[in-house]
Amino acid sequence: MPELLAAGHEVRALSRDPARLAGRPWVDDVESVAADVGDLDAVREALTGADVAYYLVHSLGTGRTFEARDRRNALTFARAAREAGVGRIVYLGGLYPDVAEGDLSPHLASRKEVEEVLLASGVPTTVLRAAVILGSGSASFEMMRYLTERLPAMTTPRWVDNRIQPIAIRDVLHYLVGSATMPADVSRGFDIGGPDVVTYRQMMQTYARVAGLPRRVVVSVPVLTPRLSSHWVGLVTPVPSGIARPLVESLVHEVVCKDEDVKDLVPDPEEGLTGVGGAIELALTRIHDGEVTTRWTSASSVPGAPSDPLPTDPDWAGGSLYVDERRTVVEAPRDVLWQVIEEIGGQGGWYSWSLAWHARGLLDRLVGGPGLRRGRRDEHSLRVDDALDFWRVEALEPGKRLLLRAEMRLPGLAWLELRVDESAEELSDADDDAPEPQDAAGPGRTYFAQRALFAPHGLLGQLYWWSVAPFHGVVFGGMQRNVAQEAQRRAHDGGA
Repeated sequence: MPELLAAGHEVRALSRDPARLAGRPWVDDVESVAADVGDLDAVREALTGADVAYYLVHSLGTGRTFEARDRRNALTFARAAREAGVGRIVYLGGLYPDVAEGDLSPHLASRKEVEEVLLASGVPTTVLRAAVILGSGSASFEMMRYLTERLPAMTTPRWVDNRIQPIAIRDVLHYLVGSATMPADVSRGFDIGGPDVVTYRQMMQTYARVAGLPRRVVVSVPVLTPRLSSHWVGLVTPVPSGIARPLVESLVHEVVCKDEDVKDLVPDPEEGLTGVGGAIELALTRIHDGEVTTRWTSASSVPGAPSDPLPTDPDWAGGSLYVDERRTVVEAPRDVLWQVIEEIGGQGGWYSWSLAWHARGLLDRLVGGPGLRRGRRDEHSLRVDDALDFWRVEALEPGKRLLLRAEMRLPGLAWLELRVDESAEELSDADDDAPEPQDAAGPGRTYFAQRALFAPHGLLGQLYWWSVAPFHGVVFGGMQRNVAQEAQRRAHDGGA
């Protein structure tokens, strides 16, 4: 988005829920429209009047039928673009080798199929085929990053010595923006890659060098299948096995650019393409500086979200709703308390019984959930749609209210709401059923309200709530006390 705007384009942003774009620095500079990519009428209306349509969609991590979903969505988008009179489609796909039909991994086969659907749409189409994209927030990059950082010695499958041609995210963006102005008679695929051809082993060793880590001991063995490897990746890294497995399966192929034809239409950046070491250094710098723009965790893993009604909606119709509610008066100003709330999760933890949180995260990972390893995009600030360990930011009123939706595996729907109020009137207006607080806030004192909400699915959901309810006093009560104490400490130390 910022790259297109900087190039002088007028931009329309299509998403299922435009409210999830809140907090992006460019949101006021674009036209936002709501549509699901599988809804023909909605997509056709959204594309009407567009000269170029970027298709940056895939269904990786949504289950074993992701290929069928990708096919349906591509067919719908292609038809909508044609009927809306779009001048060009630009698609970011996967770099694949020349192998016999049926020998490609499911991930690359799906990317190739989507490419073929869009090229057959009747709309001039530019397909950019990339191998591993090196950039902060990329699933491929984070998979390599955590494997290298956490394992000084490792056994790997034989594909660790296959050749790949990674590309820096800044160079992918360069080619994407440049594709908007290709001549009308160009409709084809282009391989894009960085200047270095390396093996996955060499890429991990380069990461270790750039990150200041000792050289890694990597031993390849023939017995590790992609399935076993993906489960191992799912345990060691934040990337769940549902996403790791298609990525790992794709690494069995050597993916090196077969031509450089794209350079005839989109010349390289003035400073040249970024090598593997430079791309890793840039990514680590952005992570260190808290400038990660997007992450693979941006895709919600909760079926039905965001269409499920929230318990704060006036027309809540979710049946039973269990609530654990707590509040206290904090001897700290609103901004100091909010700073503590906004920094929860990730490396900072949950200000509660850490063993219980880690045990719950491990249990969630074992049953296929995200667990705690997703962390957070930025350690100090949140925005709507951010993943936060096994929660997602559902609503955010800076300085006042944070609503998190649970994405761990549960027999129901769950939310955690954290709210800052400066007066009893505010607290009463926000929650008419809330009992009066036992103490009153005065100058430099703030109310901290906390609610855990759970809408059970069937008998199993009911049993789940009552089985964990005895621990709420320790987990949520401890969180309430410790957040308040940390805010009071910071207020006493001058907000540090």
